[in-house]
Amino acid sequence: MYPQGYPTEAVPLQAVSYGGHPGVVQHTAVNITAGQQVITEPPKDHIIWSLFSLVYANPFCFGLAAVIYSIKARDRKMVGDMDGARHYGSTARNLNIVATIIVTTVILITIITFSVITAQAASYYSYSNSYRYNYHY
Repeated sequence: MYPQGYPTEAVPLQAVSYGGHPGVVQHTAVNITAGQQVITEPPKDHIIWSLFSLVYANPFCFGLAAVIYSIKARDRKMVGDMDGARHYGSTARNLNIVATIIVTTVILITIITFSVITAQAASYYSYSNSYRYNYHY
């Protein structure tokens, strides 16, 4: 329930008596953070995205590099080095973004190029066929 790495201290509250009966002493836990940011979300390693980038989108080996950084992030998380895990996970995410953008751009350019070539070829063949049928010998 408490964030890992932050010590808790039990601070007793004042005892309250009701109707002459001694009350129960209550305790509460207080997390003391000396200017540190409390982060409850564990760092992400983006391993699934990295594997897809490796298999389907691996331009300039960005997918391979993303897998390597994802594994490093997972290892750092297992050891307990959350800052290192966040750093490696962030690098893996950035590499995955670059790989995805490059592959998406190449796919779009390929689709547009084939569409233009097909349209030009269809236009050329329809023009040459109509010219041949209209010309009488």
